[in-house]
Amino acid sequence: MKPLVAIVGRPNVGKSTFFNRMIGERLAIVEDMPGTTRDRLYGDTDWNGREFTLIDTGGLELGTGVPVGQVGLHGQSGDLMDHVMAQAQLAIEEADVIVFMVDARSGITSADEDVAHQLRQTRKPVIVAANKADNKDRRMDAVEFYTLGLGEPIVISSIQGIGTGDLLDRIVEELPPAEEMEEEDEEGLIRISIVGRPNVGKSSLLNAITGSKRSIVSDVPGTTRDAIDTTIEFEGHKIRLVDTAGIRRRGRIGAGVEKYSVLRSERAIDRSDVSILMLDATEGLAAQDTHIAGAIHDQAKGVIVVVNKWDLAQEQRKAEREGVYAHPNDEIQSAEEYREILAEGLKFIPYAPIVFASAKTGYHVKSILEAAIKIAEMRYLRVPTSRLNELVQEATRRHSPTVIRHKPLKIYYATQARVNPPTFVFFVNDTEAVHFSYERYLENRLREAFSFRGTAIRLQFRPRSAKEQREDRR
Repeated sequence: MKPLVAIVGRPNVGKSTFFNRMIGERLAIVEDMPGTTRDRLYGDTDWNGREFTLIDTGGLELGTGVPVGQVGLHGQSGDLMDHVMAQAQLAIEEADVIVFMVDARSGITSADEDVAHQLRQTRKPVIVAANKADNKDRRMDAVEFYTLGLGEPIVISSIQGIGTGDLLDRIVEELPPAEEMEEEDEEGLIRISIVGRPNVGKSSLLNAITGSKRSIVSDVPGTTRDAIDTTIEFEGHKIRLVDTAGIRRRGRIGAGVEKYSVLRSERAIDRSDVSILMLDATEGLAAQDTHIAGAIHDQAKGVIVVVNKWDLAQEQRKAEREGVYAHPNDEIQSAEEYREILAEGLKFIPYAPIVFASAKTGYHVKSILEAAIKIAEMRYLRVPTSRLNELVQEATRRHSPTVIRHKPLKIYYATQARVNPPTFVFFVNDTEAVHFSYERYLENRLREAFSFRGTAIRLQFRPRSAKEQREDRR
């Protein structure tokens, strides 16, 4: 698992500029997946051989009506200051290293002092980055940031690239040792995360799963400093529920920062084999739901979509029919109609099973665990090479590849490169001749033939080796 580095600070100090300079272009290329609408709030980067996830708190919508650029140096808007302080608190709770960005042009503001006071309460490493030091005078003036009591400030200009290497060097120095971030593999262990936006019932499902009928084996520290994992036994299987502390923790953060729930979910997803994506049946599909689903898909994890509070939704619909209640979401009338909504809104994970459940009453909770176990087992399925190539030949006979730029695609052979997730490599004459629609067709054929339900699978296309090409020309 990658360590987390959060950039905090008041608006307009250059957090997003630094973030985009570090990983903006790479993020747009790597994570621009059709059908997903994830905000560019975080991205992976590396420096001197260490990988880490960088968080741009400036990528978060304020939700206060206060324009980001119109911030006074003193006497800030109460809502805006609440938001800035919430950023700092979230960084304290979630990050391994905190970069506190300030503006070298304007000097220290009361907002900077308030955030610095909050950051001094944490034991986590805090690095002060004095941004916008675009000339010698500003670099000299930046020494005043020593008075924040957070150590030597690093002087940078995100736009010009001045000092960014020094800042990255310091970040890498402060990261936890790589071995602390590694998960130990335990044979037969299934890692499951319960993810979803606030108030969809994650805590209730966790309590239902860890109820009296199932024995809790242990609560163990996760790889983040405040994460706790819970291990249970269920029908002969050992299951580790990832980051149960994050699920149980009530939302102590103020309004305007709900998207940070994606952040915690992202880390839990990264550490799991299967993610349970929880939705609220009484509210329908929200943008935040698609964000989290996109994270699961991007990381090629197993997934179950759980439509929670189904009992409450049914009661509301009954009351509506009797004329005593007006349902706020009149699109949703039945399970079948709900499935249609999910098929459209979550069309990038069509392989995900959907379970209508009630964590409160226990309805279908057992089915959720049973489905998660089946999906985890499918992620370790190995397809014999001979059977795989028979399928490829059959698929190409049934539907010839699309011709791109007058060059037909030719698939020579395929092999399974790895499991968890199942990854298949196709050796072809020209990787640029692979149309996305034909890749989807091959994926669907693999799913039909080998029952890869509930898990992402990866397809990779490579040219044959030079030696194979020479032999083919003989």
